[in-house]
Amino acid sequence: MVVRRYRLPRGVGGGALAVTASLVAAAATGCAAPEEPPPPDPAGAVRGAADALVRAGSSKTSTAMEMASGGTRVTIRGEGGYDFRRRTGHLRVVLPTDASGASPHRPITELLIPGALYMKNRGAGVPADKWVRVDTTTLDDGNLVTGGATDPGAAAELLRGAREVTYVGETELAGVRVRHYRGVADIAAAARVAAPQLRGALTAAAKGFSTDAVPFDAYLDGDGRLRKVRHRFSFSNQGRTVAVSSTTLLYGFGTRVLVTLPHGRDIYAGKVEV
Repeated sequence: MVVRRYRLPRGVGGGALAVTASLVAAAATGCAAPEEPPPPDPAGAVRGAADALVRAGSSKTSTAMEMASGGTRVTIRGEGGYDFRRRTGHLRVVLPTDASGASPHRPITELLIPGALYMKNRGAGVPADKWVRVDTTTLDDGNLVTGGATDPGAAAELLRGAREVTYVGETELAGVRVRHYRGVADIAAAARVAAPQLRGALTAAAKGFSTDAVPFDAYLDGDGRLRKVRHRFSFSNQGRTVAVSSTTLLYGFGTRVLVTLPHGRDIYAGKVEV
């Protein structure tokens, strides 16, 4: 609910105040926006969000990946753009600062294409002027968490496996009215019906995660486009359970997204620990 405060001019007294109050009350009663009825098919709305993004074409994106393990919590943030028709995008990923406040690593540049992830400033012995290419169909998580950001296309396609979906209600996100949905995404189910370009990565994730169930909160605008989604992943790493919350924001629809892949000579051929 939005509350507006009105200031009366100097010299306006009790009678005018009573009249003003009556007018304000009448206006509020007559002009209040009616409550939107709940959508008849919450699961269908969420599953259709990926198609709505393809119709939109492209967007800017912001990402945040929060990881918790052994009482330690870190957040990796990214900014970039994504083309939902070509399934390509770029991100500038910033690693968290250390205890002294200094960043332990330069920002990582990531290029996203179907079946592959390119990273520059990857570290771990990789020369500063070289790129690392990773086949996402061979990753245990299908690049849902490896790159420090969930591929925006995969984040949307994962919702095709939505089940147990409930409608939470309307809210406002960056000045846009959106509908909030909550449910669980089934990775294996999503992989079976995902866009062909991303099916391989999601199939790998379905095999790699200990459970196919991924809780989510999704926010859709009036055109059915995904504006925000938060997935909560959980997997085992060296005997410890790692909880990961990955948030993807989409805005600036129609923004041109240009992805230029590096030359083969600029790709590091040595062993990289992902």
